[in-house]
Amino acid sequence: MAHLLGGLATPLLCKPINASSSFNNNYTSASSSSLHALDSLYIKRAAELADKSAGFTAPHPNFGCVIAHPNNGGGTVVGEGYLYAEGTIPAEVQAVEAAGERCRGATAYLNMEPGDCHSNSSAVSALIKAGISRVVIGIRNPLQHLRGNAIHALRSEGLQVDVLGEDTQNKIIEEAVKSCLFVNAPLLYRAACQVPFSVLKYAMTLDGKISASSGHASWISSKKSRTRVFEMRGRSDAVIVGGNTVRRDNPRLTVRHGGSHLPRRIVLSQTLDLPEEAHIWNVSEVPTIVATQRGARRSFQKLLASKGVEVVEFDILDPRDVMGYLYDRGYLSILWECGGTLAASAISSGVIHKVHAFVAPKIIGGKNAPSPVGELGMVEMTQALELIDVCYEQIGPDILVSGFLQPVPDLTPTIPSIEETSAIDPTISPYESSIIFFYKTWDPYGGFSNFSLHPFQMPNENGELVIWSSVEHYYQAQKFVGASDPVAKSCMEEIQCAKSPEEAARIGRRIQRQQPNLVRPDWESVKIDAMYKALKCKFATYPYLNSLLLSTAGSVLVEGSPHDLFWGGGRDGEGLNYLGRLLMKLRSEFLGDSSTSQNSLLHQTSENKY
Repeated sequence: MAHLLGGLATPLLCKPINASSSFNNNYTSASSSSLHALDSLYIKRAAELADKSAGFTAPHPNFGCVIAHPNNGGGTVVGEGYLYAEGTIPAEVQAVEAAGERCRGATAYLNMEPGDCHSNSSAVSALIKAGISRVVIGIRNPLQHLRGNAIHALRSEGLQVDVLGEDTQNKIIEEAVKSCLFVNAPLLYRAACQVPFSVLKYAMTLDGKISASSGHASWISSKKSRTRVFEMRGRSDAVIVGGNTVRRDNPRLTVRHGGSHLPRRIVLSQTLDLPEEAHIWNVSEVPTIVATQRGARRSFQKLLASKGVEVVEFDILDPRDVMGYLYDRGYLSILWECGGTLAASAISSGVIHKVHAFVAPKIIGGKNAPSPVGELGMVEMTQALELIDVCYEQIGPDILVSGFLQPVPDLTPTIPSIEETSAIDPTISPYESSIIFFYKTWDPYGGFSNFSLHPFQMPNENGELVIWSSVEHYYQAQKFVGASDPVAKSCMEEIQCAKSPEEAARIGRRIQRQQPNLVRPDWESVKIDAMYKALKCKFATYPYLNSLLLSTAGSVLVEGSPHDLFWGGGRDGEGLNYLGRLLMKLRSEFLGDSSTSQNSLLHQTSENKY
């Protein structure tokens, strides 16, 4: 899979480690007394592998696995893998398949405890069945409902499981653990702070200016630095700018030279004093959200809505409230590319976690030329905010200075499991008693998602059995069934071969938007049936999913996507929640409850909100 990701920079890891061949050369000379050093180096390699997946689909936890076999007191790498995207083959399964019989008696190194969020325990099962004797984990899973589950499962099967740094501390171990924290910093911040991980990026001259006094700013940094910015965008869920940036620069905020993931564009503007025509209002490829103060320029809001731009109003447009809103929408990582005024407001609000500053060897001067961060109210140098874990990297003629404003949360000692909490107070439940939400595939009921990795077989139009990697793969391909146009058949094949459900969805939606003539004419009337057939096959194929679904009897199921108003619950419950309805119908069918018919579920109006 490495060839698919070639050339992607790894800015989260300050000192990238060489390829696995270097590991074999370096590690075989290690003495038997340096086990902790050996563990640390392999864990760093697992973290480096994990970072390869960042930004190639909607953000997700990053997992890497290295399997090494003892060899003369050192070790030899026999298998590696990393999670390409949410909903693809687990890193541990890939590494086991690569190592084959050499797994017997070997040690598996994981940057993070596996999150068996699909309830199939495939990562853990792969290590157990392969004959792995020892597992070293960089950090425990930060998500409460997954934390400790894999470690317990492995130990119960007789494997030795060591969590790096929990029994011994030294500088080498500390650096290895830190690499694991860095590679999943967005997930850790989100779990600890209940806001998305936010990175402030700016480019400035050597004398600290982000533009000339006239406002001209193209270009401060070099082409190589701008390419790195595209990569940073590709690692993010969304990119935020302020109104001044839209007025002055008319940005596109795309990932033209970066990864395949397309982050949403978000504009923060109190007054909506924005141009009627701007690149960012073109949502044919990338969605745009405008956050504003309640009541601001209603006529302009209608204009934006007519262009397909989503407008969200806040009583007071405060960065922390916006981040709380984006957290509720499932966002994991945000890149701020705003001017000094908004940057200062975001920093003062405590929502900026990391800074990337590109410093160009240029001097432009100007008493009124703007700086990257506006007024913070500090009057003494002792009040200055200091970055921690600072990295320096030369990019062409520029220097990239990166560091954290807040330490990466280490959640090791503080998060009890659901079982522990329930033991303390049996009345506490992690879910509402009557409504169960599911959305991201790492959630407790993530296996219900049409994006979860549960391959199944379904007959094609010729009656031949075809393997589909996920429900979403099947659903998107069904848009083009029956078309005689060879291009449509090619589209179906492209969707079937997509590396992840997100990629399949991206392909299907793009083709539907750009070439509507290829879509089957009856699609709107059959798409619910297509989704239901795939869901039924998936839940019939996997007994544990069937049991999980039946365990929700008596509860309303709501697909928690706030921006999908058809399949999801929408914001504030205005969505139609058809995916939740289909699962409830399927649950009734499996339970043998004939009183709930398909028509009664599928013809409810939008007035029946959850």
